[in-house]
Amino acid sequence: MGEQGVEEGTEHAPLRGPQEPPQENGVIQSTQGLYSSTSPPASDDEPFSTYFEEKVPIPEDVTQVFSFRKLWAFTGPGFLMSIAYLDPGNIESDLQSGAKAGFKLLWVLLGATIIGLLLQRLAARLGVVTGMHLAEVCNRQYPTVPRILLWLMVELAIIGSDMQEVIGCAIAFNLLSMGRIPLWGGVLITIIDTFYVMVRPDQGELLKGMFLPYCENCDSAQMEQAVGIVGAVIMPHNIYLHSALVKSRQIDRGNKKEVKEANKYYFIESTIALFISFLINVFVVAVFAEAFYDKTNIEVNAKCNASGSPHTDLFPLDNSTLQVDIFKGGVVLGCFFGPAALYIWAIGILAAGQSSTMTGTYSGQFVMEGFLNLRWSRFARVLLTRSIAIFPTLLVAIFQDVQHLTGMNDFLNVLQSMQLPFALIPILTFTSLTSIMDDFANGLVWKIGGGVVILVVCAINMYFVVVYVTSLNSVALYVLVALLCIAYLSFVCYLAWQCLIALGVSCLDVSCLGNRVSNNRHAVFIEEQPAYDT
Repeated sequence: MGEQGVEEGTEHAPLRGPQEPPQENGVIQSTQGLYSSTSPPASDDEPFSTYFEEKVPIPEDVTQVFSFRKLWAFTGPGFLMSIAYLDPGNIESDLQSGAKAGFKLLWVLLGATIIGLLLQRLAARLGVVTGMHLAEVCNRQYPTVPRILLWLMVELAIIGSDMQEVIGCAIAFNLLSMGRIPLWGGVLITIIDTFYVMVRPDQGELLKGMFLPYCENCDSAQMEQAVGIVGAVIMPHNIYLHSALVKSRQIDRGNKKEVKEANKYYFIESTIALFISFLINVFVVAVFAEAFYDKTNIEVNAKCNASGSPHTDLFPLDNSTLQVDIFKGGVVLGCFFGPAALYIWAIGILAAGQSSTMTGTYSGQFVMEGFLNLRWSRFARVLLTRSIAIFPTLLVAIFQDVQHLTGMNDFLNVLQSMQLPFALIPILTFTSLTSIMDDFANGLVWKIGGGVVILVVCAINMYFVVVYVTSLNSVALYVLVALLCIAYLSFVCYLAWQCLIALGVSCLDVSCLGNRVSNNRHAVFIEEQPAYDT
């Protein structure tokens, strides 16, 4: 993809593709700019992409400030992106939140969804303004080693997400067949593919839990669940996906008015899509909060026994608080609301897993093409990611029980949390640079707000990781995790260092230390103006 998409006959800083940045004595020179200017591709010469052979035309001659025709033309990328907000990992987080904390953590779900919307806005703006998605921009701007490491981290997040979808589908098949299809059989069935319960929740408690950021009488388990909500909602590969999907519309990126209009309609569409996904997540939380909050195992055991459920042994005869996951959630619904509720739950989990698989396949294709310039077919891409996801899941399904299989979701949520910096930091970095975004670069408020959001999200998720690791109770694992954390934090610090420079912290620019009296701009980079005429 090296020179594709760059207008001929214009002068610009060399794109940072497979080439290493210019160095002197091992230090990147700011005379070339730590980040090169990236001209948007011409409309008829965009980088290769598997999915965009044809683009959706945008209606013209619409003079209104807001047009439903244009909104309809831009509708699609946001709704496809929002599917990832309803994957089996999110559903499990919702039901656990309702069962453990009632309505008290709805404000966390609301806040995480709003943060997710703001991050998706940055992703969409990057794709619209530059004509390239996040992986392609990373390919041009980062040196080879960081670029490969970044690709590996994002691929790890995609595979982890795919494993959650495989687990959800396997459990759904097991529930639908009343155990006749074993878990390993459900896992194998997923290789061949690429809610409804009446409760009357307390409206006052629901609104209080949604808009009052406080968790009364919450213990450590409920606080950990709050952290888990953030980790489940904000998914790293979704940011890469959205920045690519917006390229599916015909936009003249040399026309500033059209770019601004596209940004507006994409933001409206994303807001609507995420609002719908938020409502569905709230419904799941409300059902389990109203029906199962503060329930004990012995109560559920008695109810399941009375209903004739074959899964009564899942709930021991003690007064400990009910613990639920995707599998137990379906069983409990069947015990309290009848077999129909169990089947509807299982079908919903199956649909969530199947639809989320599509987003993982798309994002995997874009990430591989963008970072490595590899042009794989859709079938080959699905075969690779699904095979990697199937193998460890199949081993657990064969040699362990359903508790261990659903327990893998906790580990996978931790894995997704650890990959968040590798999407959040690059997207804030590149959308803050005028050499890449021109007049659409982040302003001061977005730079500060984005930096704070990323810091908070990363801190919350690191806490989640620490809590999970400390529960392992193994010295050998502690040592292994410590070594991995050193390498992990070193790479995150490298990305954060470059992000801070992009945000204007010039004292961190190493190349300027020996050249303090260069000029009064105190620029971190020598940012060249884009070569195209806006």
